[in-house]
Amino acid sequence: MRIVAGTWRGRSLKSPSWDGLRLTPDRLRETLFNILGPSIQDARVLDGYAGTGAIGLEALSRGAAHVTFIEKDPRAAKLIETNLAALGGSPSKPVIIRAGLPEAAGRLAGAVFDVIILDPPYAHGAVPDALAAVESLAAENTRIVVEHAARHAPPDAHGRLRRTRTVTAGDSALSFYGR
Repeated sequence: MRIVAGTWRGRSLKSPSWDGLRLTPDRLRETLFNILGPSIQDARVLDGYAGTGAIGLEALSRGAAHVTFIEKDPRAAKLIETNLAALGGSPSKPVIIRAGLPEAAGRLAGAVFDVIILDPPYAHGAVPDALAAVESLAAENTRIVVEHAARHAPPDAHGRLRRTRTVTAGDSALSFYGR
């Protein structure tokens, strides 16, 4: 696993030494950030279900102003810290919240993000729960992206959020939402 582009391009990231953490492949991350394009520059990014932190670290490498990582597994949160330290840290002082997404979103009440990227478990029904947790953190122009199993169709809408696009890559898909 490596950083695909930006300041840290080509730098390797440590992977988990335990089962149960699904990694977002480099190619899918590259597709995600190609679609997001320049909107990541100077953005406030939320990396929900952060795992290794690869998504948020990729955002920082590509010029995000700030990243908040949310990860409830203490081993994965430590892995994010390890990967960040190996890359030399970030001037924006990223935040790692060790909690589940709903609890973390409650702690972040009042905060607003430009880009919210979620990678919930590939279980049926996980996407609506993830969208419900972050809806209050989305402003009018916030872009929300949810990685999910291609076999589980995401909802067209959830609350004030509307799906604008879905891109499928093998067994995975990226669905984009906005207000």
